[in-house]
Amino acid sequence: MSFNGTEGEFIEMEEASGLTKAWRDGDNGPIKGGFLGKEKLEKLLAQPGAMGIRIYFGQDPTSGEKTVALVAAGEDENDMTDLILDKALPCPYTCGGVNGLNGNG
Repeated sequence: MSFNGTEGEFIEMEEASGLTKAWRDGDNGPIKGGFLGKEKLEKLLAQPGAMGIRIYFGQDPTSGEKTVALVAAGEDENDMTDLILDKALPCPYTCGGVNGLNGNG
């Protein structure tokens, strides 16, 4: 199989709220999500041959905080590791307005 750039599915808010609530109700610490800027995401996708973004879940070995590392992936399903994006602005500190995704609604 190879990537074609159409992978993933859009889901309704009700389903998404259930997913994020299950995360918040689990033993995952205070971090609910994170924000990464458009400019950085576009830079990942602008790499020649990029078909999408792969998200790796991680944990800071010093603080123990949950995090993610994002890389572009090519049609051959391989990671493009020249650029790796991390350091998302964490929610609950930058959650934005009240909604079912961040548990504030």
